[in-house]
Amino acid sequence: MPYDLGATVRLTADCRDPGGTLTTAGTATVTVTLPDGTTASPVPAETTPGSGLYQADHITTVPGRHTVRWIFTTPADAYTDSFDVRALAPPTILSLTDAKKHLKLKATRTDRDDEIRDWTESVTRGIEGLCGPVVVRTVHERHDIRRAQAIALRALPALELTDVQPILSTGTAYAVADLDLDPDTGVVQRLDGGALTGPLRVTYTAGRPVVPANITAAARIIVQHLWRTTQGPSRPQPGTGDFDVTEPIAGFGYAIPNRALQLLDPDRLPPGVG
Repeated sequence: MPYDLGATVRLTADCRDPGGTLTTAGTATVTVTLPDGTTASPVPAETTPGSGLYQADHITTVPGRHTVRWIFTTPADAYTDSFDVRALAPPTILSLTDAKKHLKLKATRTDRDDEIRDWTESVTRGIEGLCGPVVVRTVHERHDIRRAQAIALRALPALELTDVQPILSTGTAYAVADLDLDPDTGVVQRLDGGALTGPLRVTYTAGRPVVPANITAAARIIVQHLWRTTQGPSRPQPGTGDFDVTEPIAGFGYAIPNRALQLLDPDRLPPGVG
């Protein structure tokens, strides 16, 4: 399960001789390679002298995939592992509290929290693949135009332009006050009717400041559907038609039930958009 940014990850490894017996190493080192390519070297220690079991603590500072490499000498041994760190504010339509309440799990029960958080993040990605950004975020896009009367932003709905800069040093920057943005289509054009010259790097915010009730309801149904798949086989229950899945969705297969698709229908992007 991913760790939250800023959390401490306890790294563990065993040192074994060629015969597979746990052995105290002459030296033990551990290196964590961060997503940006830099490295960190936590100080490892044998958990109990003579046990051959080692651990080290790493405080996370960068989101993304981390690689862990243990090296032991005398005897020579090595071990490689990895872990993931969430972004500072991963986008989720449902909060952990909301998801647990819908799944009828007590707030005091925390043993499945990491799993539920993974589901809520996955559900958000699935819904946004169909409807465009729901959770408001900053988007950076490159538009490789030479000269155009308008450009079309790709993340819809687009809320506000924040910066439009040339990629080439000889290019032209545009003040956002001189540009018009249509939030529904993402079309950006100059207020004076002139052409835009590029290539351009555009920064803007996209999403829905208030999440529509139908999207929230769909998210709850999808979370419950995915949760049911982890609970083992059970007898069909009356009213479970909400979780029937007959329409495979490109990129998501059969993860989204029919009832959720019906709820999302008013907000689904046209084919080829997004």
